[in-house]
Amino acid sequence: MTQEIGNFAALGIHPSILTAITAAGYEEPSPIQVQSIPLIMAGHDMIGQAQTGTGKTAAFALPILSRIDPARREPQVLVLAPTRELALQVATAFETFSAQMSGVNVVAIYGGAPMGPQLKAIRQGAQVIVATPGRLVDHLSRNGGLLSTINFLVLDEADEMLKLGFMDDLEVIFNAMPDERQTVLFSATLPASIRGIAEKHLRNPQQVKIASKTQTVARIDQAHLMVHADQKVNAVLRLLEVEDFDAMIGFVRTKQATLDIASALEAKGYKVAALNGDIAQNQRERVIESLKDGRLNIVIATDVAARGLDVPRITHVFNIDMPYDPESYVHRIGRTGRAGRDGRALLLVTPRERRMLQVIERVTGQKVAEISLPDAKTILQARIRRLTQDLAPRVKDKDSQNPELLAHLTTELNCSVEALALALLAKSTEGQAFTLAGVEREQPVITPRGRDDRAPRSGREGAARGEGERRERRAPLALSEGKVRCRTALGNRDGIAARNLLGAILNEGGLSRDAIGRIQIRESFSLVELPEEGLERLLGKLKDTRVAGKALKLRRYRED
Repeated sequence: MTQEIGNFAALGIHPSILTAITAAGYEEPSPIQVQSIPLIMAGHDMIGQAQTGTGKTAAFALPILSRIDPARREPQVLVLAPTRELALQVATAFETFSAQMSGVNVVAIYGGAPMGPQLKAIRQGAQVIVATPGRLVDHLSRNGGLLSTINFLVLDEADEMLKLGFMDDLEVIFNAMPDERQTVLFSATLPASIRGIAEKHLRNPQQVKIASKTQTVARIDQAHLMVHADQKVNAVLRLLEVEDFDAMIGFVRTKQATLDIASALEAKGYKVAALNGDIAQNQRERVIESLKDGRLNIVIATDVAARGLDVPRITHVFNIDMPYDPESYVHRIGRTGRAGRDGRALLLVTPRERRMLQVIERVTGQKVAEISLPDAKTILQARIRRLTQDLAPRVKDKDSQNPELLAHLTTELNCSVEALALALLAKSTEGQAFTLAGVEREQPVITPRGRDDRAPRSGREGAARGEGERRERRAPLALSEGKVRCRTALGNRDGIAARNLLGAILNEGGLSRDAIGRIQIRESFSLVELPEEGLERLLGKLKDTRVAGKALKLRRYRED
């Protein structure tokens, strides 16, 4: 157990949650977590005065998840949030933290979405409800007993809820819950209206106050690029073509991602290494020394593995995966722009992460400018510029030149100096195109995305997803003998890879590797071949399995 997890473990967090937060890259508790978690674990009502970005979601989610009963398939936790965006963010956090807890389900309830799926999730036994007040009151009008089993209530950003006029809705919700519950209230400010709610609905609340100390480094140039999750690797490769960096550290959330990204960069000729929690200490030290002396130029790391990494030649920090809070973002980018040097920080943002980008900008007080992917012409110009910079000192260095060898080669090959120069140029640029048409052929098409993960719809899918539709509709591969094809709604857009599904099914289903046939990952779903014998029993075992924080929900696939 690492020191960081020891710090979380000392707060009494459930072991399964410790495993999940380790995988998510959490290092050590923030001040709001250190103060709040013990109080909530002990059953106290609490008022937390804290800005967004101080880690307050984990401050209430971790202890509450540690205390719920997964066997009780009924609502136990209610989190109220002022906006749809915050409700989705909090629900995602609960899913991430509970990923290793069997049987825990989370539902987000908000306006602007159909009520049917929300009702279904509640009926199926979701223990955690994250809701906006208005939509929750709509549900209560249909089912007055919906909140009768709630043990834990959290009011997140309570001051924002009152600004949006939810006071009457809050009173309806309070009256629909048991008096014997634990209530936690978080608010950036504590005006009289919030204090009035606390006096009326909280029992002897403990108070915690945390001021955000996040500051950015003025010498760091910050930029972000909107990109879909399944396009990240190609986006990284294209941006690195045009970024003029000395050394770079790229941050991702998982150990596997460090290996995947490093492998993709190495295949393109970059001097790169992965740094994650599985790397032995002596190997870690070698990687850092190699980064310092120039044998490596790029390290792809998780937050935990990068702890204490301080290399003065780092000019760029690349947030390939979004950090979980603004403090982590500032800590990451602070590894560049040191010793009076300018630094540059790049951030990839998926559509669902727009709100976290806004939080980072608000808390740090700095705008993170949006950039576009470089086109083929820009990439070609960058390649020519780098080649010119590499050759310029060699042209000037008369001592290293060998006219005798030049004369020998032109004679031996019976060619002109120009022809020899062209041949040597082709050899030195082998593997990279240096014509516009060649660069265009190299670059994968990356479709610009809209304001959310789903493309505009026309029927089932939007016109902008025409190529995706064709991929989705292509016929499945021939079925392996003795196997049945099963379907899950998880696919590329959820960041799912075949290894994720394979690992989950092997671990939870108790199968041997050869019992599982082909796994086909599509954009919005995946197909897995499983043994026909004992299929229903196997699907029962996998009923509560989660992959990347989302329910697997495998079903037998019946082809038309």
